[in-house]
Amino acid sequence: MEVQHQHNLQPYNTFGLQVFAKHFVEVTQLEELKEALLLAKELDTTPFFLGGGSNVLLCNDLNQLVILNKIEGIDIVLEKEEEIHLKILSGNNWHDTVIQCINNNWGGIENMSLIPGSVGAAPMQNIGAYGVELKDVFIELEALNLHTLQLETFDKKACEFGYRESVFKRALKGKYFIYSVTLKLSTANHQLHTSYGAIQDQLAMLNKTSQDYTIKEVSDAVIQIRKSKLPDPKELGNSGSFFKNPVITNNHFEALSKQFPDIKGYPVEQGTKVPAGWLIEKRGWKGKKIGNTGSHAHQALVLVNYGEAKGNEVYQLAQDIIADIFNTFQIQLEPEVNIIS
Repeated sequence: MEVQHQHNLQPYNTFGLQVFAKHFVEVTQLEELKEALLLAKELDTTPFFLGGGSNVLLCNDLNQLVILNKIEGIDIVLEKEEEIHLKILSGNNWHDTVIQCINNNWGGIENMSLIPGSVGAAPMQNIGAYGVELKDVFIELEALNLHTLQLETFDKKACEFGYRESVFKRALKGKYFIYSVTLKLSTANHQLHTSYGAIQDQLAMLNKTSQDYTIKEVSDAVIQIRKSKLPDPKELGNSGSFFKNPVITNNHFEALSKQFPDIKGYPVEQGTKVPAGWLIEKRGWKGKKIGNTGSHAHQALVLVNYGEAKGNEVYQLAQDIIADIFNTFQIQLEPEVNIIS
């Protein structure tokens, strides 16, 4: 395990922000991780974990030990009729894992194709797309207790999954390192989720009945949709959707509907979910460039780095958008991205 100092983290965050880590190590196995954590204690600093760097906004240099997670691998832990259980190590790239599963005809996560980041971040965020969330295929995860350096197992209930949330973003934040995730996928008679209009439109071009769609065709449709809406971080720094879609009370939504007849809303158990992108676009932020940052021209939810942005610039833009949306609609937007200030 090689320790580097004043290490540039620009290649390791999808915003492409040039920030520096006081100390930096890359780990490829559990024992190296434990060694790195002991090093952090020796250096009298807290560890900061990076995976795919796709859901983080780094506002300043990090005066601590940054640990890059490259612990990778997939094992079959159970295989039976029409079902397979996979233990996936947290350093695996999420999209590469999805494609590997599709190539093996393992279904259940095809709707989450092209979501950036690592497998370890997936349960932290309870990632989801086009009607499917990680919790729908989740069995359990193993996490390293950063205090005891022992692995502990968390089932679905213990993870307390919510909308882009889990216990690891709340009560247990900073206390565990997610080491592996075990998922239950189908090997036959796949239950496809194609009710979203965009997916239906894309699949309709195949001129097939819905019963004949394959998981690869669903994945391909999702990839096409995401590519048409979201900028490639390799070409334009971004972290995907920056904000969560807010849920407001039905009474609040009805009141807003009188003032804004074109407002979009979808019934959910807690009230009405309003697309954050609609709110941001309605206020004129979509495509607006401010200095080296701005809201993307094709997707208002995506804040971008036009080349030389600083993390604090992106953060200030986010705060300005949050304030404007609240002043106009009395809706409090929450970042989906983890902001490290």
